[in-house]
Amino acid sequence: MSERKHVVARRVAVALAALLAVAVVAMVWYVNDYYRADEVALAAASDANGDADGVSVREVSPKALAFVPAQPTAGLVFYPGAKVQPEAYAPLMQRLAQHGILCVLVRPTFNLAILDANAADGIQAQFPEVRRWGIAGHSMGGVAAADFASRHAQDFSAVAFLASYPSADLTGFGGSSLTIVGTSDGVLNRDRCAEAKKDLPAAASERDIEGGNHAYFGNYGEQAGDGQATISREDQQEQTAEAIASMLAAA
Repeated sequence: MSERKHVVARRVAVALAALLAVAVVAMVWYVNDYYRADEVALAAASDANGDADGVSVREVSPKALAFVPAQPTAGLVFYPGAKVQPEAYAPLMQRLAQHGILCVLVRPTFNLAILDANAADGIQAQFPEVRRWGIAGHSMGGVAAADFASRHAQDFSAVAFLASYPSADLTGFGGSSLTIVGTSDGVLNRDRCAEAKKDLPAAASERDIEGGNHAYFGNYGEQAGDGQATISREDQQEQTAEAIASMLAAA
């Protein structure tokens, strides 16, 4: 190989190495740039204080956290929103568990449920006492939940979308669906949400939470581009828990 070719090869190698370094740095920055759970959520996700209101919290696996009521009437697998620390949804899971729903909060890779749609695999088998299950997700977590439900329709009797919609076809899903949206949500793409209605099961219903926004389904602070909520975070989560519990009771 000529000296000129050696020089070109070295320059190409240096350029590729530089591009790889930039890509690695960008990836590290991206996966670490996420919404953190607040102190209330972290406390709700901890079992340090024992059972809270009859709900025990325990690790199902490194990728799942269960909120178990004393006498569960149904189960729910929940996928968090994109780039949100999963524990941010612990207060909502606690409220659902207080309604008798055994909740399993999945912890997707890089806090991106869309990259880990199979996170619900094997969860139901760990709770054989629970006969009726639903699956739900917030924002992009709802998209992942719908994808899993479309491929495991026989395992679920209901699916809930919190400020979300399906990208998978659920028209063959035999159970019911519930879409919950805050009227002050500034993040949800409402046009895509409306378009996705054609992919919902026949037994589909909607629930608007007056004054609710996108971020108040979880406890991770305010979200960029969101509308201003006119109700409290606790109120929005309680209304959500009641709606999901009612859906599962009727499923």
